[in-house]
Amino acid sequence: MPPAYRNDLAYIHDAGFGHFAREAAPVLLDALKRGGFEHGLVVDLGCGSGILSRIVSEAGYDVLGIDISAAMIELAQRRVPRGQFRTESLLTAHIPPCVAVAAVGECLNYLFDESHSSSKLTALFRRTYQALEPGGLFLGDVAAPGRAKGGAQKSYWEGEDWVVLVTIQEDRRRKVLTREITSFRRLGDHYRRDHEIHHQRLLPRVELTQKLRTAGFRLRTLGGYGGLRFGPGHTGFLARKPV
Repeated sequence: MPPAYRNDLAYIHDAGFGHFAREAAPVLLDALKRGGFEHGLVVDLGCGSGILSRIVSEAGYDVLGIDISAAMIELAQRRVPRGQFRTESLLTAHIPPCVAVAAVGECLNYLFDESHSSSKLTALFRRTYQALEPGGLFLGDVAAPGRAKGGAQKSYWEGEDWVVLVTIQEDRRRKVLTREITSFRRLGDHYRRDHEIHHQRLLPRVELTQKLRTAGFRLRTLGGYGGLRFGPGHTGFLARKPV
């Protein structure tokens, strides 16, 4: 499997791009409380640096985080001492019995695992359904066609000790989004440069909902998490296993 979120990009993502996880966590906790789950295991797929995992852990739930990036898992372990974390592909990871599963930040789209396919996602949704307790929840979001419009899009962000340049381009025929990411992280008196290329398989909203319903879920789609609204070609879902 190709490297995914190496040390510098993992650091930058944690420092400047944790808003999806921070906004999604209260949505999940509120749904758990409404469903009568005051405790239990929450599995955080594509957990990144553990931002959602920490909020869930501090609310009294047990946490298992899974991410393909070893650098992200290292950050998550430091952030959530009570949590358990594993470095592996979410497509093949064993999901133990749990009350909720989160898959926040388009992690279901990434092609870091080259075996990623429509059938692998279908299998993941079925395993998730089987692992959940009756009434259990599956919260997530995906990138869909239309995520990048009008050709290549270039963006720029900076923090106190980092800069990141991103070019996004969508192949509409193949339904693949490509992000070219150049990062600069300050180390002492100098900046270290790194470059990563990330590919995502775009999942149409109709296909997403069909897969989830076929797995057995009842669901509603989301236009955002809390006060955070999704942009074009970005949709969320809150799915529940019937009681």
